[in-house]
Amino acid sequence: MNRLFIIVPYLFLLLGTICNASQSEVPSSSLINELQKGGYTLYIRHGDASVGEDQQNINLSDCTTQRNLSTMGKEQAEKYGNAIRKLNIPVYLPVEASPLCRTVQTAQTAFGIQNVKVNDFWINIYKLSQNPSTETISTTLQVFTKEVEQKTPSNFNRVIVAHSFPPGLGLGELSSMETVIIQPLGDQRGYKVLGKLKLEDVLRLAGM
Repeated sequence: MNRLFIIVPYLFLLLGTICNASQSEVPSSSLINELQKGGYTLYIRHGDASVGEDQQNINLSDCTTQRNLSTMGKEQAEKYGNAIRKLNIPVYLPVEASPLCRTVQTAQTAFGIQNVKVNDFWINIYKLSQNPSTETISTTLQVFTKEVEQKTPSNFNRVIVAHSFPPGLGLGELSSMETVIIQPLGDQRGYKVLGKLKLEDVLRLAGM
């Protein structure tokens, strides 16, 4: 039985229930083949960010008030971008990034400074880890679904560089540069999670 999970959270969230994306049985190589055709969304967590700390009154325009990419994180992002190109995965430009410095740095390192735009909504995923109210969680996940259920341009893949979700919420906890492959189903139809690829999976598939 196919275990692909369709996320349609509107009803569930109104009931205060958290919807989880289940793991897919789609093999990694098959995921790459699908991505080469286009039509999917790649949701990527930023690279290792162990430099500095997020201050209470974080300033989006001041990276010194935030955690930033480490040397390892920059290397991860560079390798990731090279792997995507080597795998011939078509990417719709510009890619999107959360406004925090570490997500913008990751996107720019992987895809080029000129190929990145900031989408302010994605910082709300980061805020889910700050003990928000149930209402805020519900609203954030509803808007998230509206974002990722939108069909991508034909023959290209949408790329979002943002943050991990808290465990058991949304797309779940993600490691540095881990990618969730999402199939948008269109307005009011939700989305499918086809699978997840860790950085080492992407590099292995690219022969790197």
